[in-house]
Amino acid sequence: MRFASLGSGSRGNATVIQAGNSCVLMDCGFTIKETERRLDLLGLMPKDLDAIVVTHEHSDHLKGVPAFARRYDLPTYMTPGTFRARDLGKLPKLHLIENYQSFSVGDIDIEPVAVPHDAREPAQFIFTFEDMRLGVLTDLGNVSAHVEKCYQHCDALLLEANHDSMMLAMGPYPMSLKDRVGGPWGHLNNQQALRFVQSLDLDRLKQLVIAHISEKNNAVSKVQDVFQSISEQLEDIQYATQDAGFDWVTMTKRATPAEPAAAVAQSK
Repeated sequence: MRFASLGSGSRGNATVIQAGNSCVLMDCGFTIKETERRLDLLGLMPKDLDAIVVTHEHSDHLKGVPAFARRYDLPTYMTPGTFRARDLGKLPKLHLIENYQSFSVGDIDIEPVAVPHDAREPAQFIFTFEDMRLGVLTDLGNVSAHVEKCYQHCDALLLEANHDSMMLAMGPYPMSLKDRVGGPWGHLNNQQALRFVQSLDLDRLKQLVIAHISEKNNAVSKVQDVFQSISEQLEDIQYATQDAGFDWVTMTKRATPAEPAAAVAQSK
């Protein structure tokens, strides 16, 4: 099982999850041409994708979805609230995620998780293949008890650390936007993200990618300073960027007494 990002930030988000014989694109905040270009950098073509899974209706996550899905006749999964929040036109093979029920796309099992964010019916997702669990968690203003419970036992985690609180307070945003971003229905700051990771099963969590880092209200160096305190407890910490996202991160099976750890996901 492996995952990569086409880009992460307020100007566009898209994440690819690949396992077994299946490949899922989570969100698409880029044009068709730009999505194709960024997929190519990862060694993928649109025909390699089996479905698009959408977290919520904000443009940096959704704006490229309808056109890309129509161009390549891709099944699309989203909550009813997300679908009704925007005029998306006709979508081929639309699947509405009712009541956050789990579903599968080929070899990948997908668990939607309700999160506190200022969208109609937002969802984040946990992707499972065999005994490996990848949690993707961005775009939420606080870590609810439900979120903490759902993400407790992940082998890898893609997590938002959107802003540094002081940079946001002193930055260029109008006060209304500062209140939204830093509020309980906005985005996680660096310290909130750290506290959440510290609450997880760090004996199981091996790989952490910090994402959705604001270009105006945060800096990778600030995030690195914050997460330095747990760097020795994790095998790998990476930082996603808006322009480059991050390259493939390959997950490994957890070792058991009868089975050594081994990489599992291979490219199609």
